[in-house]
Amino acid sequence: MIGFLGGGNMAEALIRGLTLKGVQDLIFYDPSIERIKLLMEKYGAGFGGTNIEVIRRSSIVIIAVKPQIIDALIEEIKSEADESKLFISIAAGIRLDYLSKRLSSKRVIRVMPNTPALMGEGMTVISSSNDVSNEDLMKTREIFETVGKVLIMPEERMDPVTALSGSGPGFLAFIVEAMIKAGVNLGFSEEDASIMAIQTFIGTSRVFESGIKPEKLREMVTSPNGTTYAGLQKLKERDIEGVINDTLKCATQRAEELGRIKTQ
Repeated sequence: MIGFLGGGNMAEALIRGLTLKGVQDLIFYDPSIERIKLLMEKYGAGFGGTNIEVIRRSSIVIIAVKPQIIDALIEEIKSEADESKLFISIAAGIRLDYLSKRLSSKRVIRVMPNTPALMGEGMTVISSSNDVSNEDLMKTREIFETVGKVLIMPEERMDPVTALSGSGPGFLAFIVEAMIKAGVNLGFSEEDASIMAIQTFIGTSRVFESGIKPEKLREMVTSPNGTTYAGLQKLKERDIEGVINDTLKCATQRAEELGRIKTQ
C-alpha cells in the first residue's frame, strides 16, 4: 500500500500517474473535504481518515505537505514511524538528516519534483543516504516515473536542482509572459499573442524531445543578418545569459537558506 500524507496537486499527480499504471493500493489523508471528494471519486483512492491511519496501513509513505507544516506533521506521526516503512518526502528544502532524525528511521528518501508532473511531464530528482537500499531507491524511481523523467543525485545537488528544474517552470513562464506582452506592444491582441507565444514554446519543446540540441535549433533558425540574428544580438547585448545564470544562482542560494532555517 502506498500512502499519501497530503492530497494536494502533487499528490494528485502521483495518484493519477500510478492509477494509469494499474496501481490500486493507494490511500491518502487530507483535511480538505473538497480534496477528499475529488481523489476518491476521480481516482478511486482510499481515504485513511487520519495521517496515523494512513501510516499504519502503508508500506510506502509519501510526505506530500508544504514545508511550513512539516514540523507539526512529523510530531503527529513520529510514534508510528519505524524501519518497516519507506518514507518519501516531496516537501521542498527539507533535508534527509532532519527527516531521518525525527522519524527515527534511515529509510528516508528526498524527492524534488516539479509542476509539469501535473501533466505527466515532470522532472524529478531523487536523493537518499547511503543507508537506503537499492530496492527502495528503485521503488521510488518507479513511482515518480509515472509522472515524467527521473534522475538520481546526491543530496548536495538538491539546492541547484530546486533552482533549475524546481523553479524552472516559473522562470520559463515569465519569459513566455514577456513574449506575450512584447507581442501586444507590436500590435497583436493579447489572445493572438498568447496563442503564438505559447504554441511556439510548446513546439520548441517538441523539437528538443526529438533529440535536437538547443544550440542546433538556434543555428537552424538563425540566418546570417536575418531577424533571429538581430534579436539574438540584442539578447547578447543585454547579457541575458548572465541574467539567467544569476537567476539560478539566486534561487540556489535561497534554497540553501531555507534548508538551513529548517534544520536549525
